[in-house]
Amino acid sequence: MDNIYAGIELGSHSIKIVVVEKKHDKFNVLASTSMKSKGIKDGQITDTKMAVMAVKKALSNIEELLGFKISKVIAAVAPNDCKMDIAKGSVEISDYNSISGTDISNCINDAVKEMDLKEEELVTAIPISFTVDEKNEYKDPKKMRGSRLDVKVVVSTVEKEPLYRILEVLKLSGLEVVDIAYTSTGDYYTVKSKKLDELVGAIINIGETKTNVAIYNKGIQIKNSVIPIGSKNVDKDIAYIYKIDLKDSKKLKENFATAVSKNADNTDVIKITTNENEEKEITQVEVSKVVEARVKEILKLAKNEIKNLTNREIRYIIVTGGLSEISGFQSVVDDVFGFVAKVCNILTVGARHNKYSSSLGVVKYFDDKLALRGKSFNMVDEEEIKSIIDKKDVSNVEGEENITSKLFRHFFND
Repeated sequence: MDNIYAGIELGSHSIKIVVVEKKHDKFNVLASTSMKSKGIKDGQITDTKMAVMAVKKALSNIEELLGFKISKVIAAVAPNDCKMDIAKGSVEISDYNSISGTDISNCINDAVKEMDLKEEELVTAIPISFTVDEKNEYKDPKKMRGSRLDVKVVVSTVEKEPLYRILEVLKLSGLEVVDIAYTSTGDYYTVKSKKLDELVGAIINIGETKTNVAIYNKGIQIKNSVIPIGSKNVDKDIAYIYKIDLKDSKKLKENFATAVSKNADNTDVIKITTNENEEKEITQVEVSKVVEARVKEILKLAKNEIKNLTNREIRYIIVTGGLSEISGFQSVVDDVFGFVAKVCNILTVGARHNKYSSSLGVVKYFDDKLALRGKSFNMVDEEEIKSIIDKKDVSNVEGEENITSKLFRHFFND
């Protein structure tokens, strides 16, 4: 069977789950879902019972799409108040003729074992480089010859209590968390390329209530900052100006407005009912001006935060998050940052929306992590799927293959 992974993000607005198959070094989305969050605010759990109910609902939805149960996940967690440091490790290589994945794992473990983690929890330990016998530096030294292996690692931690509450919710939802990573790590791995791995850049994720700004140096996150403003502020602006509730203002933002008012149509008019039951007409230009003003403010704040975080020359900026899907968003990005910045463009079929950048990317991060250590992992029980095939007909009543049918045939008849 091919490698099957599931990534989950408990966002303030929605819970995203992406199930991915890796085949011939390509990632294919088998199913994805985005369900309304409850009991979650600013990426933290505020009501465990409500959060568990929301996660179970999202799980039920994606399992219906797949036709089988998801019990293992990689969790994408917000990098709120995260700390980053550099640690070094060293081990004697077990077999001089060939460095193994176990040697690499032991070396990374040696780098983090002396850390004081009484109040914090380790989230990521990403190698900067390995050195074999104190000579040249390597990204992946597997199968090389040598006696000693050294590593330099960027180690990142967060406070235990908020993280443990997220893990508790996932456990109560029936999920085993096999790994955790920052949402910002997922964002990078969604757009990761050989070119970006050689540059210094930034990724901006505009969330529901916060905007995350992450700085990367050669593919490794080195700085992070959180701005307390997000897409919900746009909803609030529209709601305040037109005296409507947030649910209606969100619909206007997503389905009617553009991010650039000069490109809006002044003849395109929509009728609304205010909270005072007053009928009003709003042009696309009018509501787009409201959206544009707040979007520019968020991007300018992020631009200033990048300057505060690093003095290095920024070679790329990528903007993601659900808000970035609004029509004309790239034009506003160009206006604020110039042509160094681009809106994230997810090309993976099945998750072509920037709200999935974190949950999709942590899957790719996990696979990369396994490859470095020479390991493999599958989150789907092959025997369970075979038993499902034996017990039920996976074709629909019209004789056309549904998603489950195609998936099973692909697994066992390839």
